[in-house]
Amino acid sequence: MSIGISQATVQNRTMSLRYALLALLTAQPMTGYDLAKAFHISVGHVWYAPDSQIYPELRRMEAAGLVDGVALPWGDKGTKTEYHVTDAGISEFVDWMNLPLRYTRERDPAHLKAAYFEWADPDAVREQLRAHVAHYEDQRRQWLEQLESIRDHTHPIFAKRLERYPSSEWPRITAFKMFAYEGLAARAEQEIAWAQRGLRLVDELAGESAAD
Repeated sequence: MSIGISQATVQNRTMSLRYALLALLTAQPMTGYDLAKAFHISVGHVWYAPDSQIYPELRRMEAAGLVDGVALPWGDKGTKTEYHVTDAGISEFVDWMNLPLRYTRERDPAHLKAAYFEWADPDAVREQLRAHVAHYEDQRRQWLEQLESIRDHTHPIFAKRLERYPSSEWPRITAFKMFAYEGLAARAEQEIAWAQRGLRLVDELAGESAAD
């Protein structure tokens, strides 16, 4: 049974990576190297994937006819492949965008551990919660930076995307991008507040134990 769940998880991750790459290629054609760089400064903030997953997925997408790889001169004798999204790739991306998501069951190790903090030393609990705060403060900073660069149209990938559309469409495109990152920033703020409340709770319970 666990094997089936693992395979399904891997398949879901692969398919989501595919659509993230298609989303980027709807902005402009890119080489694998440029696509990996663009991934990490844009959709990588909402869907993480290492380069070791990106390049094989590009080859699978090319085999499936979703992208075309065009050889370009590089250096004195070499070539590099520039990927262009095909009509079939656009069609599959649009189909995915119009299909409601199937939400997976929750798997959250931080909240799982929190449910059993009574088994941990109070100092270990504090360390865990402080790490949680630090992680989400860093995430919030990144997401707010993304928001600002989208708002003022200075994000390089977003700016390229806007060039493909008339200026009358820019407010609509900008609004949806900001909506996504506003949700992520709000989630980070909620997680920070939750962990800070946990730190106060540890101190309260430690004080009660000392009084006993």
